[in-house]
Amino acid sequence: MILFTHELRLLLRSRMTVLALFMVSLLAAASVAAGMTEIARQRAAIAHIQPKQAQDAAAVAQWAAATKDPGNAAYYSFHATWDAPSPLAFAALGLRDVAPYILRVRALGLEAQLYDGETYNPELALPGRFDFSFVLIYLTPLFVIALFHDLISGEREAGRLRMLDALAGSGRRLWTRRVSLRGGLLFFTLVLPLMIGAILSHVPFVPLLVVLGLVALYLAFWIAVTLLIGRLGWNSVANATTLAGLWLVLTLVLPAIAHVAINRAIPVGEGVELTLAQRTAVNRAWDIPREETMRAFYTGHPEWKDSPPLTHAFHWKWYFAFHQVGDETVAPRAVAYRHGIEAREAAARSIGWMLPSVAVQALLARLADTDMQAQFSYQDRIRAFHARLRNFYYGYLFTDKPFGREDFEKAPTFSTILNPSRIPAASP
Repeated sequence: MILFTHELRLLLRSRMTVLALFMVSLLAAASVAAGMTEIARQRAAIAHIQPKQAQDAAAVAQWAAATKDPGNAAYYSFHATWDAPSPLAFAALGLRDVAPYILRVRALGLEAQLYDGETYNPELALPGRFDFSFVLIYLTPLFVIALFHDLISGEREAGRLRMLDALAGSGRRLWTRRVSLRGGLLFFTLVLPLMIGAILSHVPFVPLLVVLGLVALYLAFWIAVTLLIGRLGWNSVANATTLAGLWLVLTLVLPAIAHVAINRAIPVGEGVELTLAQRTAVNRAWDIPREETMRAFYTGHPEWKDSPPLTHAFHWKWYFAFHQVGDETVAPRAVAYRHGIEAREAAARSIGWMLPSVAVQALLARLADTDMQAQFSYQDRIRAFHARLRNFYYGYLFTDKPFGREDFEKAPTFSTILNPSRIPAASP
């Protein structure tokens, strides 16, 4: 303990060390605060949407109940869905800063509604959000380099290395103490703000423990790289330059090349293309006989085939039928789109075995439930809810049952818990 205290005193005499530790602590605290602020904003938006939804439903009910037409009720009623953030989401915002976490849907075609908001803000998507995962993956290695690049070479340049190595039986323990002390201080200053944020966010113990282990492993990797370079016998400037180049290659260049290579190897269209295809299929219904649309609809949904035939007048059931037929027309493309994205995700995880920065980013996003898998889970819940909406309104539309004010209260409500049996069969 005395030796550790002595080493700590020596270490803290270095202004660069103190400044580096202070900067790590400051950046970690700022990133945790920024993440918690963003998650608090999202939670407030989700809490705000529900009373607004009730007001909107009451206004539609007041107007549509006068006609008792279920088509008016189904067409003008929007239903809120939301994807509540996990307690750990503040640490790795992932896709939550670019993908919608609130979506209001109607009983019309779903595919167009799902991908209407998929267009990302390129200025946000390029650098990513400033959160704890950003500080850990991109900035922390720089501080490891700053603290460790001259651990041995600095002593050699000061003329003390031979003397330190010659200390009988204590040379190895000396370097072990110095490495563990610097690494421990860096780890502590990095995770202290994270732990405070986790306590305030009520993060369960096990996920937090896994994150702390991940941070320790990532630090250990960069410390090991730095020590290996330090053993090559170069001077401190050469060590720092080499390590900076490695940082650039391992955290920026190779992940970017891997990203481009995966996108080229696994081509996937954009979600907006599904929207356009679905709208094209829907618009085609205006140019073909209505009976053709209804035949296609009843083929897939025979439970409604006993509905009274169409007359020359407009009927909402035809309108909703061609929206559903439009969804079913692009269903194979929707499945292919999702499988393509999942294949890219799997390829990226494979890259993570070679690039620690990619692996840590993917693992943090998974633990925080902010990755593509979480997005697909939200889409599955929307699909299940939308199927219930359609079934509810079809019960009125295809039987010409009047839709009164009291029927608005019977409409399904969104659940944040997915029941797999309610996912539509056409979904992946």
